[in-house]
Parts: sequence; structure tokens; C-alpha cells
Amino acid sequence: MAERIKHTRREFIRIFSVGGSGLILASYVPLRGFIQKKGDTPKVFAPNVFIRIESSGLVTVIVPRSELGQGVFTSLTMLVAEELEVDWEKIKVENAFSDKRFGDQNTGGSTSIRRSWEPLRVVGATAKTMLITAAAARWKITPSDCSAEMGVVVNKISGTKLPYGELVEDASKLPVPTSVKLKDPKDYKIIGKKIHRLDTPGKLYGEALFGIDHTLPGMRFATISHIPTFGGGIKSFDATRTKALNGVLDATAISTGVAVIAESTWLAFMGKGLLSVNWEPGPNANVSSESIRNSMSAKLREPGEMLTRIGTSAMPQKNETVIEAVYETPFLAHAAMEPMNCLAHFKDGKVELWAPTQNPQAAQTAVARALRLKEEDVTVYVTFSGGGFGRRGDVDYAVEAAELSKHAGKPIKLTWTREEDTRHDFYRPPSIHQLKGTLNEHGKPASLRHHVITPSIEEFKSQTKLDPAHYDFKGGAIEREYQIPFMELTGSIVTTPVPLGYWRSVYRSQNPFALESFVDEMALAARKDAFEFRRDMLPEKSRLLNVLTIAAQKSDWYAALSKGHGRGIACASAYDSYCAFVAEITLDRKDNLKVDRYVCAIDCGLVVNPDTVEAQMQSCIAFALSAALKQRITVRNGGVSEGNFDSYPILTYEEMPKVEVHIVQNTLPVGGIGELGIGVTAPALCNAIYSATGKRVRTLPVDLTQVN
Repeated sequence: MAERIKHTRREFIRIFSVGGSGLILASYVPLRGFIQKKGDTPKVFAPNVFIRIESSGLVTVIVPRSELGQGVFTSLTMLVAEELEVDWEKIKVENAFSDKRFGDQNTGGSTSIRRSWEPLRVVGATAKTMLITAAAARWKITPSDCSAEMGVVVNKISGTKLPYGELVEDASKLPVPTSVKLKDPKDYKIIGKKIHRLDTPGKLYGEALFGIDHTLPGMRFATISHIPTFGGGIKSFDATRTKALNGVLDATAISTGVAVIAESTWLAFMGKGLLSVNWEPGPNANVSSESIRNSMSAKLREPGEMLTRIGTSAMPQKNETVIEAVYETPFLAHAAMEPMNCLAHFKDGKVELWAPTQNPQAAQTAVARALRLKEEDVTVYVTFSGGGFGRRGDVDYAVEAAELSKHAGKPIKLTWTREEDTRHDFYRPPSIHQLKGTLNEHGKPASLRHHVITPSIEEFKSQTKLDPAHYDFKGGAIEREYQIPFMELTGSIVTTPVPLGYWRSVYRSQNPFALESFVDEMALAARKDAFEFRRDMLPEKSRLLNVLTIAAQKSDWYAALSKGHGRGIACASAYDSYCAFVAEITLDRKDNLKVDRYVCAIDCGLVVNPDTVEAQMQSCIAFALSAALKQRITVRNGGVSEGNFDSYPILTYEEMPKVEVHIVQNTLPVGGIGELGIGVTAPALCNAIYSATGKRVRTLPVDLTQVN
């Protein structure tokens, strides 16, 4: 059934404002290259900040979220195009620049589609309604006697057609409606179809501009030798050899290290290598991974803060079986393929930046604060990003570029080396998980307790001690869909000087590893099949049960396995979506591990672009397997040891398993997909390893030589 969207004034402001989902109708933000002069005859119809239609018929959609490789450049455009009834081949897409009138532009938390689902459809429907109204007025008929299709308005009485381009002037004079009708899902022509991504051709042919590609006339190039210890400083530095290098223009100390400015990025890198810096180690010179782990381990002897309690704890029964285990995960870096970079131009008290950022408004605010400017004097143009994974939500590199441009009096293109990118990240915190479960005499789960011990990202960001009610690491530590009579989650925060940040799926990357691995341990103790044990804990009509069943069926779960082969299962719900993975692995006689296949079942509600969903599941597995099999950030002497992909490796093409994705089709509210699969990848893998070897992996990354 078609949906008519009508709001009170208060609801309208809430939904279409910065505090709501981020769209503001009846406002137009002129983009670079299009500024309508006062008195000009309108040649562009722009009823809101997200769309403009030219008299040529070209439709431009301005996407308010950052394209990091996850596909929002296409999927968000599909939402607008569906309701606008426009020829998909005549759409142009642009990135939005930083401006509060676009609403919240932060890209993270698998929210891009979820938060834009209704507002961006309203954007398209609003423009279509106004174009139809303009055509009806010209024909002197009612709008109900008109329809729209493929970028034209059709007179249903006479069959006459008017292209959108011919109506832009008339439509521009109309008031913006506050109530528009949205399409019934059964009438969708674009949403739900497998649409090829709009950004792919430009990336294939080298035409797409990433942050690292942008240039300005007269710009200079810079890099930074960052302070190697957390909380350290600079005692002194000698740049004599650096400045003697032909093409190096300057070397200067800034708050984060020593910057080298040169005539090319390569010369800046070479000059950096010739610096002689006497670093101040600071108060954290003795901090190490071992000292941080010791502080976490000490919390194992404490009860932790009570965070969640479901059900009533019964007295221990005489024949109860008790299962206990401790799991661990390490610090992780983001390691995006494109290192941190930003092009900044400070001129006449204003700054323009071109940055591959996940949060242009945060960059705008931070740069304005650092340079003591008004926010409106800072503009951030969002570029394509070579990966983000949460790292580009922090904006330290943008501030550095702006400061260097002001210092040099010229545009500055700042590029970090790979080593600087790895050693000066905002890291995913380590964690220790203490789990205890009980089974009744029939082998059914009676209780589950999960104690999470970890540093808090929110506490690090705010530099404020958190109240237990606001502990940020609860996600995925308990699967609420499991019908276990008693479940309890406790937490302990440890402090660390290591910079912390949001890593793809945040704590839902660690917690499900521990939980879903431990559920397998409980199933083993109950002498039950791992799939059936989970199945029996889930409600009959549960969406999680549905994907769990699909994954088991599609993987041929009950098929016999030959020696050295293993199969493991895991499931999770998060971001308004549900998924289950089955991993299959092989180990040779020397215990060399090969991951053969992942079978994925995903229910993310109404699917906008199946192509994106499939790609995101593949991406989750590639990203999470790299971490599970290979990655660990090691802190020594107050700094990070790893520097490049030789010491912080990623999965190779040859190591990537076959991935089968099975998407549940329904019309339920849309969910997020970019992060959900991260948390189930590692437990499915480790459960498969146990199936093949009888060895239980409780510490990541996987090291079978250290497992009994």
C-alpha cells in the first residue's frame, strides 16, 4: 500500500533537521560551479539541498554520506531515484560538502541507509510532486490526472508528455509541499534491483578522485614524523640534512611531530627520513601490551559493574554442569589502503579542505577550533576514500594539513607514510572475556554470565569517567534472542594512554567472538550439535533462527567431513539486521590452515541493492579474517611496533575463501549491513578449527602452535 508522509510542524523539524535524520526541505545550498545570480531566469530546479534538475533533463543527486567503498554513492541515490521516477542513466551524483544544512553527515555505525531510508525517498517524492503540479497547471488539469515515468510527466487524459527539464522554471516557483505520497514496495522499479555501482567505472579507469589524488595550483607537499610515544613530545630537532635535499622547502615542529614541506610527496618522505629528532618520551614510555594485559587480567578477580541482567538467577542445581572459559582479543589498527591525507588551503582567514573523511562536520569543527576560526569559514569537500573502517571518523590529519597551510601560506597536500598511518592510529581496544555457563540435567542452558574487560572508547574520547549505565562495550556481549533462563553481563574498564577509536563494528567485533565460541563450548558440554543447540535457544518465529537455519541448510551442515576438515557456525543480531555464517576449513598434516568457504545468510529487512549486500558480506569476511588470522598491534616502550603490511599483514587473494551469500527477501524496515558480519566471522572460523582439530582457539589472532 502506498504511503503518504504527513507531519506536524514539530515532527517535520525533527525528521528533516540536524537532530533528526538529516534532511532539510525548502533549502538550497549552492554547490561549487553553480551559483544562481539574483534576477537570472531559473534554469535549475532545486527544491531541497539534495537534488537539482537542469533544463537539459540532467538530474544531480547530492549524497550526504561518505563513499568509503561500501556503496552508498549508489544505494542512497537509488532511494531518491525510486520516488523521483527518473531515468537511471540520466543521473549524476556528487558528494555533499560540510554543511549543517545537510544534517548529520557522519558515516558510521551502519546507519547510512537506515537513517536515510525515509528522508531521501521524501526528497525524490517532493521533487516529483512539484514537477507534476507544474505540468498540471500548464495543461490546466488536476495533478491526479498526471503521472511520472522515466523523467517525464504524462497527461493521463491526452497522453501528452513533458520532460522534467521543460518544467524546471515552473516548478521552481511552487511552494514545497509538506505532505507527499511514497510508493508501495510492490511498485518499486529500482529499489531491490541489483544495480551496478555508479562509482565503479571512474575507479576502474582511474578517473575517480580520492583524497590522495586532489591537486591545487601552487600547492606544496608535506608529511609528518609523528611523536613516537603516547603523550611524548619534542626536545629538539635538526633538519640540516633534510633542508639540504634539493626540493625540500621547510621543516617545522607542530603539536604532533615534525613536518617536512617539499615540492613533491616523495621528496617530503625522503626529507622526513633525514630528520634528526630528540624525542621526549613522556610519562608513558614504559607502557606495553604486556602491562596493559596485566591490568586487564587483574580485573578477572573482581566482579565488575552490573550492566545487564535478564531473568532470575536460580539456586545451583545438584546435577548442573558448569562451563568456564576466558577469551582474549588484541589491539587492532584500521590499515586502510589509502593512508591518511588531506589537501588544505588557508587564505584570507578561511580554509578549504579536500579530505577522504567519514565526518566532514567533525573536521570542520576541529579545524575551526585549532585555527580559531568560525565554523562557517571552514569548508570540507568530501572525496572518495580508499577504505575507512572508522579511522576516517577521526580528523587529526585534517587539522594538521590546515595548520601547515596556514604556516606555509600556500595550499598543502599532506600525506602520511604507511608506517605513520599504522603507528599513529586510533586503535580498536583489546579485551578479555570471562564467561561462565551452566547446563541443567537435560543439557539445556540454565545460565550464562559474560564479564567484559576492556578500555572504553567513549571514555577515551570524552576524557570523562563513564557511569556504568553508559559503558559503551556492551554490544554483542549477550545475544538477547537466546532464550536462556538467566543471562548476566558485567563490565570492567581499564585505562590506557593508547589512542582508541571506532574500528569496523566497534565492540561487536570482539564480543561475539567470545560469546559465539563459548556457545559452542556449551553445546559440546551438552553433547549436542552446535547448530541444534542454538536453534533450540531461539524463538520459533525469530529472524535470527531463520538465518541460522538457512546458513545450516545452504552449507549442507550435516554432510560428513573428512579428516583435517572442519565446519563451524555462528550467528548474531545487530544494526537492525540478522546474520549467520558457516565456515569451512582445511588443515594439512603440518597444521597449515586454509579457509575454504563461508556460507552467509543475511536478513537486513527490505534490501535496497542486493549487489551491495553481497559485496558487504564478502568485505566483512575479508576484513575480519585478516584480523582473526594475522593481525595484532603490539605496544612497546610507549609506542606501536608494527609499521607496514609486512608486520601487520592482510589477507591475500589466494587466502580469500569462497563466499556464498543468501539474502532473505522481505519488506521489513531496512537494517545495516556494513558491520554485522564482522563479529560472526572469527567465531565461525574458530568453531570450524575445533571441529577439525579438537583445539579451542580462545585468543586472537589464531596461532595453532599455542593451542592445546
